Amino acid sequence: MNTSEHLPDTTANLGKPRMPALFIGHGSPTNAIEAGEFSRAWAEWGVSLRKPKAILCVSAHWQTEGVRLTAMDQPTTIHDFYGFSQALFDMGYPAPGDPALALRIIQTMRQVPIQADTDWGLDHGSWSILCHMFPAADIPVLQLSLDRNQSPEQHYQLGKALRWLRDEDVLIIGSGNIVHNLQAVIWRDTAHTWAVRFAERVKQLIAGQDHRGLVRYREISDAALAIPTDEHFLPLLYILGLQDEGEKVQFLTDKTTLGAISMLSIQVG
Repeated sequence: MNTSEHLPDTTANLGKPRMPALFIGHGSPTNAIEAGEFSRAWAEWGVSLRKPKAILCVSAHWQTEGVRLTAMDQPTTIHDFYGFSQALFDMGYPAPGDPALALRIIQTMRQVPIQADTDWGLDHGSWSILCHMFPAADIPVLQLSLDRNQSPEQHYQLGKALRWLRDEDVLIIGSGNIVHNLQAVIWRDTAHTWAVRFAERVKQLIAGQDHRGLVRYREISDAALAIPTDEHFLPLLYILGLQDEGEKVQFLTDKTTLGAISMLSIQVG
């Protein structure tokens, strides 16, 4: 995927620090309303970042045929779950959208067809973490879908093609979990040995900037148990694609809990 000829001119931003990129292990939707260790960490993280002009989220919870990008003025808050308390369904995150930015992204990514979407909104992969990081909900938020037809390599390359947004103060967030097996959940603060082992191996590969090894995540031992489906791991590949060679990575909320859910989060840059 060669997109360099279509990249915007960012010379006006020379000398200005690039916006970091984040992968966040979002875990249970209840983290949106619980004052727990993860929600506190997200709140502190949000305070530590300079305020972005806009946020682009790649959530595990929006899979489509082809790539879609929200492009409405006011995205709705989607409650894409069931069986939780009414307080969670009463939650809203009234952040504005940014149709103009969405159009620029669509026009820039000419070799990656992206369709403007005005039906989806923000699912809990986005708003359950943003409500703690940026509680004022005053930053425009866009959400990018995961194309079911793309390979892990294609998802990674799409992340690379979005690098220019970091130079325009757009905060890109991948929201998922590097270990996510709901069939193996244990409802207490513990973890299966295989879940911890897989998470540690992924962390080693991230620290070593071994992107090839992470794109081939299905070859990692315990992958079949740790991520029986791909959608929660794929958002990590976008953030890896946004990383420049040698760019630092910080680890946050490095914990595997509920048996088979890794809450590992990272910051690139």
